[in-house]
Amino acid sequence: MNKQSSATSAEHVTQKKRQSWHFTPDLPLRQAPYFESPLSIRDSLLYLLNVWRPFNLRFLLLTLAVVSWVWFTPSLERAQEFRLDWILEIGLRNLIIVLVVAGGLHLLLYTFKRQGDDEHYDSRPLVKNSSRFHFGDQVWDNMFWTLISAVPIGTLWESLMLWSYANGYVTMITFADSPVWFVGLLLIIPIWSGFHFYWYHRLGHVEPLYTWFHSWHHKNVNTGPWSGHAMHPVEHVFLYSDLIVYLVVASHPIHVIFNSMLHTVGGPTSHCGYHNVRLTKFFSIEIGDFMHQLHHRFCDCNYGSYETPWDKVFNSFHDGTEAGNEHIKARRKQLVANRSR
Repeated sequence: MNKQSSATSAEHVTQKKRQSWHFTPDLPLRQAPYFESPLSIRDSLLYLLNVWRPFNLRFLLLTLAVVSWVWFTPSLERAQEFRLDWILEIGLRNLIIVLVVAGGLHLLLYTFKRQGDDEHYDSRPLVKNSSRFHFGDQVWDNMFWTLISAVPIGTLWESLMLWSYANGYVTMITFADSPVWFVGLLLIIPIWSGFHFYWYHRLGHVEPLYTWFHSWHHKNVNTGPWSGHAMHPVEHVFLYSDLIVYLVVASHPIHVIFNSMLHTVGGPTSHCGYHNVRLTKFFSIEIGDFMHQLHHRFCDCNYGSYETPWDKVFNSFHDGTEAGNEHIKARRKQLVANRSR
């Protein structure tokens, strides 16, 4: 192949990519190196240092969990008895967090368009005047299910766990008593949460559960900050159910709140539709999740997170490239053929 034809071919591939996505991160996508073979300790440590660096989203979520526990969570003495007053305090805290995060991102990125379409995965506008969504509007539909269902259900799960700590049903540790396990569990929680998310999410794609429940979430082909929790209420119950592990794992309420924030805040951020969000001229945060954006576009891929190996194990990983598109198309045809037998 001569240089001119090679250049023409490369230009064609670039045009196809631009037609598919307005912006992509560096491709192919790579998952966390924990589960790669052979295991690289060096790569795994570098990955951990990157995702836990100061002012990265995960570090900020942990900071939010600590602040929430110290100043905005009822005392264990009050939580010994299930009472509406202290449960509503947790609910109010979670409501404010969601309004600030999801509402703030929506205003910043979609209402005021402070950074235009810079680093916007799919620059098509969010849907209006469509019978597919309640109220005929994607944003209003998404806000309704987030505020009416996700916040109360997440609050009830968190309240149940706080009540369990208060009554001795959970083995509670402190940093002073068990510093190694306290920190180690914080490192494990995103992996545990991703493990739980993959399996409950994968189950949601099996009929009739998909039609009954999960299809509500997939009305959002192109997502915005409020889309992260736009789900059937039954799915919210399962989303936060990974907190139940702390009934058998020695832990501290900070661990529970951090795990909960991976959903409460992680939903709006991972669905915001932008890779980086510029907060000032000199400061931005990488909060987007292109791996999950691919799931909303293609549906039959990327059921898990960056820190779960199961998509690669079960051949459903889409790395964002044109080859990944073709792989998922072939996989979809095979799935259809298997169902028709």
